[in-house]
Order: sequence, then C-alpha cells, then structure tokens
Amino acid sequence: MLKSISCGAIRKDHNGQIVTLAGWVQKRRDHGGLIFIDLRDSVGVAQVVFNPQKSPETHKIAELLRSEWVVKIKGTVSLRPAGTENSELPTGLIEVIANEIEVLNESKTAPFDISQKTQGQVDELLRLEYRFLDLRTQAMQENLILRHKVVQFIRDFLGEKGFVEIETPILIKSSPEGARDFLVPSRLQPGTFYALPQSPQQLKQLLMVSGFEKYFQIARCFRDEDLRGDRQFEHTQLDIEMSFVDETDIFDLIETLYSSIVNDIAPNRHTNPNFPRLTYDEVMADYGTDKPDLRFGMKLFDISDIALASNVKVLKNAIEDQGIAKAFSAPNSFGYSRKQIDELIAFVQTRGAAGLITVAIDPDADTLESLQKSHIKSPIANSITVEEVIQIAKRIGSKPGDLIFIISGKRASTNTALSQLREEMGKRLGLIDESEIALAFITDFPLFEWDEDTQSWSPAHHMFTSPQDEDWALFSSDPGKMKARHYDLIANGMELASGSIRIHKRENQEAVMSFLGYSKDQMQERFGQLLSALEYGAPPHGGIAPGIDRLITLLTDNAESIRDVIAFPKTQTGIDPLFETPSQVMPSQLAELGIRIHSNEK
Repeated sequence: MLKSISCGAIRKDHNGQIVTLAGWVQKRRDHGGLIFIDLRDSVGVAQVVFNPQKSPETHKIAELLRSEWVVKIKGTVSLRPAGTENSELPTGLIEVIANEIEVLNESKTAPFDISQKTQGQVDELLRLEYRFLDLRTQAMQENLILRHKVVQFIRDFLGEKGFVEIETPILIKSSPEGARDFLVPSRLQPGTFYALPQSPQQLKQLLMVSGFEKYFQIARCFRDEDLRGDRQFEHTQLDIEMSFVDETDIFDLIETLYSSIVNDIAPNRHTNPNFPRLTYDEVMADYGTDKPDLRFGMKLFDISDIALASNVKVLKNAIEDQGIAKAFSAPNSFGYSRKQIDELIAFVQTRGAAGLITVAIDPDADTLESLQKSHIKSPIANSITVEEVIQIAKRIGSKPGDLIFIISGKRASTNTALSQLREEMGKRLGLIDESEIALAFITDFPLFEWDEDTQSWSPAHHMFTSPQDEDWALFSSDPGKMKARHYDLIANGMELASGSIRIHKRENQEAVMSFLGYSKDQMQERFGQLLSALEYGAPPHGGIAPGIDRLITLLTDNAESIRDVIAFPKTQTGIDPLFETPSQVMPSQLAELGIRIHSNEK
C-alpha cells in the first residue's frame, strides 16, 4: 500500500506517530509561511501542514500544489494548537506535519468545486458530463456507500432466512410487460432478437417450479419508457419469490426487512415497525391516489350528495354529469391571499381539474354552529348557504380558521388534482416530517383496467397475478369487479415495491390470457415455457420486487432524485453525457447484424 492509514481514520490517539497518506488535495491555504492542505481520500479529510523551517524541500513542492492533485505525504501526527480545532471534522483535533511529499499526478482545474456541500450548487448536466469528478464529492461518496451497506444488509438478512441468491439471464425473450422492451439483435441467428428483461418475472416463477422455495436477486431491469425523477431506463430491484406463501407471509418479511434497514443503517430516519395495510378502495377514497403520502393528515372527503342538493351550479352540474365532488381542509389557512389562491387554481388546472373552489372560514366564528354568512369568504359565497358550509365543514373535519378546497368533475381527474393539491399544501404548511418514512401496504387492487382507446380490458398489474379466490366466478359476469391478489409497498408518496400472488395452474393462466385476447398460438409463442412449467406440479407462490434506487433516495439527505444514488445514471431524456450515449455505431457492425438504418428525413 502507498499509504499506512486513511486520511479520515487519524485520531488524537495517533499523536506522535509517523504516517504515510495518499489522496487528493481538496484545498490549499498559505498562512504566513506555513502551507496547509486538506488531503482527501475515500474515508475522510486530514489537515497537512508544510513548515519551511522543518522541511524546506517539501515546502517548495507544496507551493506548487493545486486542487485535485494526487499526492503521497509522509509526516508526523500532531495535536492542533489550542483554538484551531475543527469540530466539524472527525479528524479536527489533529494535523499531520509533513516531512516528505511525492506528487503522484497533477490535475486540470476541475469544472466545479469538488468540496461543494450540495449537488444543487452545480448544474446537473455538468455533473453528469464529469461524473468521475462528481463521484468524488462527499455527498455522492456517502450515497453510494449507503447503497452498498443497504444491499449488503439485504443479502445477509435474506441469507439468514434461507433464501438462495440466483442470477437470471440478461438476454431473454421479448414479452412486453407493460413497457417497451430494449431489443438486442443476434449475430449468430440473423433476423432474431433478444430482449433485456423488464423484470425476471417468468424466470423467478420457473425457479419456484424448480423447487427453490425462497429465491432472491439484486436484479437489473430495463424498460424503454419515458423518464422522470424517480425512473431510469435501467434500474435495480430486490427480486423476491417464495413458494407455499400467502400475502401475510410476504408482508411480514418485507416489514421486518425494511424496518431493520431504517433502524440499523439510517439513524437520521424513522418508521413505524408495523406498516398499515390499506385497501386500494380506501386510499383512493381518502387520498385520491394509490400511493399517498401518509406523513400528514388532510384526508379527502366525498361531498357529492351535498353538492347535488346545493344551488352551486358548477358542483351540481358535475354530479349530474356522472362526476364527483371532493374536498379537504387546510388547517389555519384562512389568511391565504388572492394571489396564493390563484397560484393554487393554476396548480390544479395543470393537473387536469377545470377549477378550484375555496371556502375560508373566519377564525372569529367561535364554533361551526355559530357560523354566519359574514364568516364565509369564498367565490361561491352568494350561492352556497351557511348550512351547506357547516355540513361540508363537519364532514371533512374543518374548523374556524381553516381553508376548504373543493374540486368537482370526472372521478379520475378530480382525484388526481385534489391528491396533488393535498401534497402541495402539506409542503406549504410544513406538515411533513422529512425524517419519517411512512411505509404502508396497499392491497385489493382491481385485476383489470378498461382501456377506452382500445375498448378492451388490460391487466392492472400483469397477467400472471391471481385474482382473489372468490372472484374467479366474475370472469364472465363482471370482470371489472374482480380484485387481484396484488399489493404495493408505498412510502412518502411513491411506490417502493410491487408484487402479487401468482397464478400457478395452467388452465387458470390460459383463462386470463384468453380473456385478454391471446389466441392459443400466441400463448404458446410468447409464454409457452411458463405454461408448460405450470403443468409439472407448480406450487402456490408469490413475490415482491422492491426498488433499490428509490429506497436509497428515501434514506439519504443528499439526493434530489434517484440519479443521485446511481453511479452512472441517464438524464431524463435518456442520454448519458459522460459516454455521449446513445450513439451511432460503425457500418461494419450493422452489416454484421444485417441491420440497415432508415432515415426519417423527408
């Protein structure tokens, strides 16, 4: 080793010892003849002092040092003089008096300050273009080390519980599972293609048939879909499948795993060890979304019956047009200005709502029962009665001093707009505990969704998900009412994991595929390997696939998106600025694969 100890590992107990350090020059400071540098390695930072009286040659070299030069230094550990200690550094009580230095490599001037405290100080495109420098920053180092610790914890945890880690192929058969496949042409079999796996779904089911009752994998998954802050073309998931289990077995496993990760690895976070188990219908009614942020209240309430009986035309008309009206109350927000209200109206309109009705209740009204017309501040004050306001306020738990938000219209758009407004108000009112990870399981999803464009049913999750046992009979009579044995793990307004109990009998799996419009030939062509396996004693089985990237984002204060917890991510347009990909390839490579590029230019 070129060094005897890491920069960040030196403590006052090393006082008087001779050490050899190696790392990057983070900062250089000249102080009246003395030169100080902060020397950084992957463990931490140590202060090094160059004294011309003790080592003139070393001091001359130190005068040349610049940020991000790589050096090796030999010196003596010394306690810092009283009053110069740095309480913000683990090494803040000591310094190293240098007597030897070797420049291992110089560095060009970095395009941004590596010692930056937060990623937000530097344009993200610049960070990604120079990702090898961005990864030197303390924040990115901490994020990736945290990721390593979490993955290692998962492996140890599942290994102790009898799970077997099995790798599945990256080159598989194309069978789209809701998103587009990334295709890989075969050179040896011209005109044919592999696909990169969207998930190991069929493979892990085959492993259950193979007799591996507890499987897991830290799996790479690929989906050619539009990107956003919490989504990448390629992502990493913890893939779990178990035989002879029901939903409760999987919930208990994940509950113990996740609460243990938070408690053991993320002391800056906390969570409830017992995750709520809420149905899809419950969360859609209460929050308007199947992935609600449960760190604060402000539930939504259906007020359609009150709206229908009122003289407020915009509300009444929405109900008569087969829509709904829902509302929630923002506490102590009576004083919201016209400008603030207008901002919120614009906010919901960009989320699909036609508009937003506000009803502010004056705090001078001692009780709801004492409410007078003068206490109501609203654009519909002339149309809505005091009795109707009281009725709405009592239903949604509003009190004097609160601000009521009402949206009416089609069910889907009303739920979407109001749920996002709820989250926005939670942020504005400071109701969110940023240290909390509010985990919960969502259950009893619909098995199928109706597609208005194609006028056909599609799987709400995927076609391998089993319906509730009692719902098989609804296939022919009312498939829209069928509930799936599907479940999601959610936290802080995002989905962390998705899973289900699978169909394990061929005749049942073919029945679902047939209902979705697959012919016998199509079933065999796309899913023959799985259908065949289900005929050979396939056990009841189920699983779940938590996303690693999203979990790490929740555990750290250093991430603005999942790109900050991935070593080499893509931008939201799918570009890697470092490698300048996607890129063209040589014509000879295309010829070898029998591929020609057709220009879209006219």
